[in-house]
Amino acid sequence: MPGPTLGVTFAVRDGAAASGTVLALLYLFPLLSHVVTDPWLQRQLARIGPMPAGLAIQTTTELSQLPIGPWTGLGVLALWAATALLLGGAVLRQRDA
Repeated sequence: MPGPTLGVTFAVRDGAAASGTVLALLYLFPLLSHVVTDPWLQRQLARIGPMPAGLAIQTTTELSQLPIGPWTGLGVLALWAATALLLGGAVLRQRDA
């Protein structure tokens, strides 16, 4: 996921910290969905998280069992990347103006 990493790097100005932050965001939603006991909230966390969305894109069989479809997962992943790039660009512009 170069888009989110690049956006976070713009914001924190350190490649290692940006990679760590992006990895934490990737694993946050699957971990939270295992900790939460409410099935509806588990499904919602699986639908908005970047890792489940990215993994849904790769799935070719048993699509009905996924919390999110492949095309919707692609949209969610693109939204995460666009948000990270926009926020990183805004922080970079504000700080280095």
